[in-house]
Amino acid sequence: MVEFDRRRLEARLDRYVAENRFAIAVLFPAIGAVMLVASAEGWFPGILEFNPYLVLFGTAVMRLPLIAGVAPLIDRRAALAIVGLTLYTYGIEFLGVLTGLPYGDFEYVIDLGPMLLDAVPAALPIFFFPLVLNAYLLCLLLLGDRAALTRIRLPAVIATVLAMDLVLDPGAVGLGFWEYAPPLTGDGAWASATAIHFYGVPLSNYLGWILSASVAVLAFDLGFERAGLLDRLDRTGFMLDDLVSFVILWGAINAWYGNWLAVGVAGLFGVGLLATDRFDFEVRETVPLVDLRQ
Repeated sequence: MVEFDRRRLEARLDRYVAENRFAIAVLFPAIGAVMLVASAEGWFPGILEFNPYLVLFGTAVMRLPLIAGVAPLIDRRAALAIVGLTLYTYGIEFLGVLTGLPYGDFEYVIDLGPMLLDAVPAALPIFFFPLVLNAYLLCLLLLGDRAALTRIRLPAVIATVLAMDLVLDPGAVGLGFWEYAPPLTGDGAWASATAIHFYGVPLSNYLGWILSASVAVLAFDLGFERAGLLDRLDRTGFMLDDLVSFVILWGAINAWYGNWLAVGVAGLFGVGLLATDRFDFEVRETVPLVDLRQ
């Protein structure tokens, strides 16, 4: 009975996402970009300015295609990988905020939903995990048969996650989500890494992301069967719609702040989505992919 109920719930979620693709993947990020920029520019009244619950709600809605896509694949092994990665994510973020390692000294300036100990967003996994899963899924499609080779698959996904942060972090710094401390003094390698910036984001941040991306990619690689992920990609047209939202949201925000290299990287992700034929812009005519009677 429990298994039947789970399948029914998953089917309902599939149907809901399939019927609302345009709203979820295009309208939400477009409106979100306008609202975030308006908040940063002081155009909104206080109650709406970076309202943490609106931020969290909008993020959760845009994650629905990915959640629906992977939900049927979560078994005990996948659950253990998710729990382990969740613990790592909170731990490394607290370490970063408190010590400056491994990203460089930074702090959250805006509450992105409820904050743990006034330091780290409670919803941090909702922000971080999709970056990794989207990168993993995109690489599976773009690499084709080469994705079966670990020595190709893992470095490619890690590099793709880093590329996503080349889009995310400059936009987030522009909005004022978080800010980095001034560069360290001295001639050491770490001091130099904090002094080299990409649109306000120090090189030290990206060095830290190499570590976290590697851990996260390995966790998902061990937790999920590639065959299952590819099967869901084949059976659902919406599984990478969250990446579409990412391109629209952060591409627009970076364009507002003139971060044109970051916009270019976002555009490359858009090209990748088009190359894999993952997003049909006639989604307003989409027929649900799942029959609830099954």
